[in-house]
Amino acid sequence: MDTTYISQEGYDELIKELNNLRGTGRKGIAERLKHAKELGDLSENSEYQEAREDQTRLEQRISQMEEAVRQTVLIKKTTGSATVRIGSQIKVKKNGDIIHLSIVGSHETDPIKGRISNESPLARSLLGKKVGDEVEVKAPKGSITYKIIEIE
Repeated sequence: MDTTYISQEGYDELIKELNNLRGTGRKGIAERLKHAKELGDLSENSEYQEAREDQTRLEQRISQMEEAVRQTVLIKKTTGSATVRIGSQIKVKKNGDIIHLSIVGSHETDPIKGRISNESPLARSLLGKKVGDEVEVKAPKGSITYKIIEIE
């Protein structure tokens, strides 16, 4: 089993979607199946066959999401930590520019907002480091050096 790291907000969204699929999603499929059965012969009823296929996909998605919830570890917000950890918000210097980054689980990655996956090469290089440490990350165009300025 692979552990998935996720923030409380991300976890709440996951649970909300799962509950929606279990409730509204299943109810919608049940109504479609009921309507299709009322049309008669099920062996040649394309509406019924399509609803059954959608039901199978829905149940598979619910199963996948339930497994994801079981594998989830909540990221605790870190404040005052001396080292970079999952959940840390940090400032790094790259080529003279200050960049704000948050280290999050892979399901919440959003590079435009500075949210990088704990599995990314940059995050793996930063994890466990302290203010003042420099890390070098290999990129397609060469190595890039980042200096940790602040850990929030």
